Order: sequence, then structure tokens, then C-alpha cells
Amino acid sequence: MPFPTQFTLDTPLDMHLHLRDGEMLHNIAKASAQTFSGAIIMPNLVPPVSSKEEVIAYKARIEEAIGTENFTPYMTLFFKPVYDRAFLEDLRDDIAAIKLYPAGITTNSEGGVSGFDIEELRPALEAMSDLDIPLCVHGETNGFVMDREAEFVSIYERLAAAFPRLKIIMEHITTKESVAALDRFKNLYATITVHHLFITLDDVAGGMLQPHLFCKPIAKRPEDREALLKVALDAHPKVMFGSDSAPHPREAKESCGCAAGVFTAPIALQLLTQLFEAHDAPIEKLQAFISGNARRIYDITPSAKEVVLEKRPFVVPADYNGVVPMYAGETIDYTIREVRDGQ
Repeated sequence: MPFPTQFTLDTPLDMHLHLRDGEMLHNIAKASAQTFSGAIIMPNLVPPVSSKEEVIAYKARIEEAIGTENFTPYMTLFFKPVYDRAFLEDLRDDIAAIKLYPAGITTNSEGGVSGFDIEELRPALEAMSDLDIPLCVHGETNGFVMDREAEFVSIYERLAAAFPRLKIIMEHITTKESVAALDRFKNLYATITVHHLFITLDDVAGGMLQPHLFCKPIAKRPEDREALLKVALDAHPKVMFGSDSAPHPREAKESCGCAAGVFTAPIALQLLTQLFEAHDAPIEKLQAFISGNARRIYDITPSAKEVVLEKRPFVVPADYNGVVPMYAGETIDYTIREVRDGQ
């Protein structure tokens, strides 16, 4: 059944979002807050968000940047093995999850985990299990770039088996191996970005290099994208949308040493709608992928927001306050007609 020319999405959520800090935060935060009801906010600032005071202060800066927008920032903490139960219990009500980064594997992750010794991680992860705090993981090794995520699947499996009560979110998955792992362990879940549903490595580097499509994890092979599409379009109950929208100034992307990150926040809902329509996936599946699954997995009740989309061509702006979005200057199929607070 084709999508209607105009329809409403209920309370969209972005379960993996970078808002940065300082001037960049003020420049781009509203691009998400205008159309999403809430988002899981990444903690990899400089320095990373690793204390209750830093969580509270960062949330306050986000709320200042978004002004009167109806948007809930679901805060996260930068994982460190030294966290004990008392520390975590004290900030349980201030965070929605804790984010684990392998050391040095992506932007501002130098203070992450250097090894994955289960016994070293046990005190913190057992406490998180007891307190029902989800663990979000950037799952890559430091191996060959195309194999890093597939190699990390064995680490996910070790963690899932050792801590069966711990909800583990495989962030921004890009491979068929990660998709296959979803159904092998009850406590493994995943987020999927919009850009990994559209592009493969060929789009990034098959012709002229496209710096604004360069991200980590890097886009993979067509068969990997097909595996992602299958579970996203079907709204597999263990997957949810997480944009990994990662803004960098134009000069940091269009330079030697190109920064990793794709900025999709202002056009994510339009692109997802276009994608689901192109594959004849019903609106109900899109609704589950961008909201319903996340509400259930994280057990959250966000403020209601209705986003009305219309099938009308939209030319993606060349930049948003100095940040170049995915598909800048190109025409996409859908426009956001109206955003209103729900009842």
C-alpha cells in the first residue's frame, strides 16, 4: 500500500545523537529538537562526560541551546571500568544509558576501554545489570577498517553471555554479522543510522571522494546494507533508529585528515520516509522503527510530538550554520510540512 501524500509520524526518537558543545551545540541542536521528541545524547566531549555533575551541566547547556523546543535529551555517561555501584546508583535517575567506546577508535574516544577483560569489567557491568542501566557500545576493533565491526561481534557475544541481565545496544551497526547476532542473544539490541541504509563504501570512495559521507563505522558492502535494510524495513523488535548525526565544521570535513561523521539530523525523517516508501514498507513499520521500538526497549515515555510529512520535493540546504548535511544541494522526495506538540 503506497504512502499517502501527507501523513503524520508520532513522537519520533533519535536513539544515537551527537550534539557537541559550545558554539556547535548552539548551531545545530535545534535541527534535532525541532522534529524529534527526544534523543540519546552521546557523551564523547572533550573531556568526556564522566560524572554526575558533568551530566547535569551538559543537559543544562543542551536545554539552553534548544530553547522552547519540546525535546528531551536522554543523557549518557562515558563508560569507565572504575564505576562502582554506589556511584551508579547516585546518578541512575540522571542518565538513560552508559556509552562504552574502545579506546581511540572514533572521535574523542581516547579515554575508552583498552581491553575487554570480563573480570575487569564485571563490577561496573554487574552494577549496571542490577540497576537496569543499558550499555551502549561502539563496536569496532582496531583491525582492518572493513573488518572492525565484524571482528567485534565476538566481544558482543562474550559480554551478552557473561551479563545476561544487561541490556546491550550495538550502536550504528553496519554489517550482516551484527544483524545475525541480534537473534542469538536475548539481551542484544541495535541502532541503525539513515546513512548506512542508503550508502555503501562505493558511494564514499568509489569515484571522487565524498568527505561528507565519511563516517565511523565506515559504510560497508552492498550485502551488508541489504541485511540492515531487511531488519529496519521490517522494524525488527530489537532495532531502532539512531542517526549518529555527527556535525563537524566544513573545514574539518573538507581537509586532509577528514573528520568522521555524517550530519543527517535535519533530513533524517524525510529520508527514512523516502526509503520506506521506495521499498513498499508500511507506515506502521516506519513508526515502530523511529519510535515504538525505542520506547519499549528503553522503557521511556517521551513528550508527544507530531511531525507531518508531505510528498513534495525538498532541496537540501548547502549547509546548516556551517555544517554540511548529507545530500547537500540535492533534491529529496519529502518535506516536513508541520510539527506540533501531540495531545
